[in-house]
Amino acid sequence: MALLASPALLRSLALGVGLAASLFVVAAEPGPMDPLAEFHMARMVYSDGGANGRGRFGWRRGWWAIDYPQAEMHFHGGVSRLTNVEMADDSHHISLTDDSLFDHPWLFAQQVGQGYWRPTDEEAARLREYLLKGGFLVIDDFHGSGEWEIMAAAMRKVLPDHPIVELTPEKDDIFHALYDLDVLTQIPGERHLNRWEGCYTQNARLQGPQKWAGIYDDNGRLMVAIDFNMDMGDAWEHADDPCYPEPMTALAYRFGINYLIYAMTH
Repeated sequence: MALLASPALLRSLALGVGLAASLFVVAAEPGPMDPLAEFHMARMVYSDGGANGRGRFGWRRGWWAIDYPQAEMHFHGGVSRLTNVEMADDSHHISLTDDSLFDHPWLFAQQVGQGYWRPTDEEAARLREYLLKGGFLVIDDFHGSGEWEIMAAAMRKVLPDHPIVELTPEKDDIFHALYDLDVLTQIPGERHLNRWEGCYTQNARLQGPQKWAGIYDDNGRLMVAIDFNMDMGDAWEHADDPCYPEPMTALAYRFGINYLIYAMTH
């Protein structure tokens, strides 16, 4: 995995002056899972144990694919507009046993609670290797104490020696990678918003307060960012929905870009 961590790169990304060289070494004839840009989002594909085994989209697509492809389409627009990062316009969908996992610095996992994510021993070992070698995992869109425990049990299997800790703007650099995010406003999914006269109010029906959490390696690098009782992917997906609250989409872009910058510079 070719990950860089230099102040010069961070300034380049933040100020929009471009990268001196590509983050990735791409083959002359790229394969189907070779990164096609400086940043190529990867979605984590996992075996779906939720919804009686059928998943969010029946037998063909599981809960891991929630918000796809609209979330990627809109996040690509935000990254292209707000940074100088060259981002591929679609995500790669990668299982944890696929060697191409190690070519992608940022792995996106959604609905691990509804999907009842239970990594196998092999999957847990591969994800552990990925994270300890420099990878960055974002876990988004899971809600309530039951789904928290599903996530926590999976991460205990993946990283048994690294605890989940709460993240705050006062002590964690992830909130200041590019944007200073000092007010941690809860980001609701579209399904959590109340309808009023055909549109939504911001009076969200969520399963408890939000929590930003994460897992650090032994050198103080954040390996895992966890958005609990929030739905950043939904805020991207509904970026062009006039009924979805614009401040929530703007905040979701900022969090996503901070995650991206952090993953590419640490």
